[in-house]
Amino acid sequence: MKPQSDRPHILFLFSDTGGGHRSAAEAIIEALNLEVGDRVTVEMVDIFREYAPPPFDLAPEAYPVLSRMPEVWQLGYRLSDGRRRTRFVFNALWPYVRRSAERLLVEHPCDLVVSVHPLFNDPISRAARRFSLPYITVVTDLVSTHTAWYCGSPDLIIVPTEAARERGLAVGVPADRLQVIGLPVAERFNSISESVEGIRRRLGWPFNHPVILLVGGGEGMGPLESVAMAINEADLGATLVVVCGRNQTLQNRLEQVAWKHPAFIYGFVREMHNFMRAADILITKAGPGTISEAFIVGLPIILYSRMPGQEDGNVDYVISEQAGVWAPEPEHVVSTLRLWLEHPEERHRVAENARRLARPQAAREIARVLVTWAGRSYETRMRTQV
Repeated sequence: MKPQSDRPHILFLFSDTGGGHRSAAEAIIEALNLEVGDRVTVEMVDIFREYAPPPFDLAPEAYPVLSRMPEVWQLGYRLSDGRRRTRFVFNALWPYVRRSAERLLVEHPCDLVVSVHPLFNDPISRAARRFSLPYITVVTDLVSTHTAWYCGSPDLIIVPTEAARERGLAVGVPADRLQVIGLPVAERFNSISESVEGIRRRLGWPFNHPVILLVGGGEGMGPLESVAMAINEADLGATLVVVCGRNQTLQNRLEQVAWKHPAFIYGFVREMHNFMRAADILITKAGPGTISEAFIVGLPIILYSRMPGQEDGNVDYVISEQAGVWAPEPEHVVSTLRLWLEHPEERHRVAENARRLARPQAAREIARVLVTWAGRSYETRMRTQV
């Protein structure tokens, strides 16, 4: 697809290794449409599926398997994270992936390349230099950021938190190439088109009970079932809503449970913003996207699971800012729920802390930055064609 001559064209690189990368790209594209309409054109490429040579092309299929083996994941994360080690790996891989990286840019000419994934920043930014293309990385991990996010030579790295910026400085990125904006989140989390009462009525949720929302990410990861069972056995006087994501097996099992209290079981949902808005408490794994969405909605957070390495800092961040708690055992989850339900003033205090951390305009701010870079590149391209 060639960029249209009358408009700047932006190429977004992502991969479905977890839902956060695609969601971030889509949130930025939505913001671009809201900010400038059709004055820029965009496209998304799943780089692992479409351009990665074997065996890297299997990464989207391997991710759900590896995510259920936290010890293996942690070992790989720790061994690969480090300025020298990461640079060594990418230097060794460059001859093997160079042709694919350059073919990508030949087949998808653009005015700006934007990456929302850490594992191809180095090779694609190398290729982008050969084509004189600006390259921007949008970091989609919240606090604990792998060195791979900062590799290569991007023109700009947009990070969600000050901690992520400090990590970039520590691994050698010049300060003027780091910008703290926030994690891009879909616009629907900012807009209120339906009341809490209206959402609960439409979904069939009771009005007279607090609502506990239990989620495990798009893949339904973590000890979701054991937490749900512990809540079922506790006498909390609350409604439980469980979102199993794409974990159909788990959804089937939970649908067969004889629930002692009102419970609603869902698979993958497309209105998480409404679920969050109509809930009183969120129980989730420590994924950066879900945490950022909860901040915007103003939900107190109970973190019950994390991906070792990349999500460790998310837990520390939520706890240190008193926006939630870390409860890795089901009994800890239940005790926190009991405290918050019996003392709503404590729950509201935590919710206010969560709301204080929100960056609801991050996607739009990122969009404005990208438009500026793409516009400059477009003008250069048009001058060279004259």
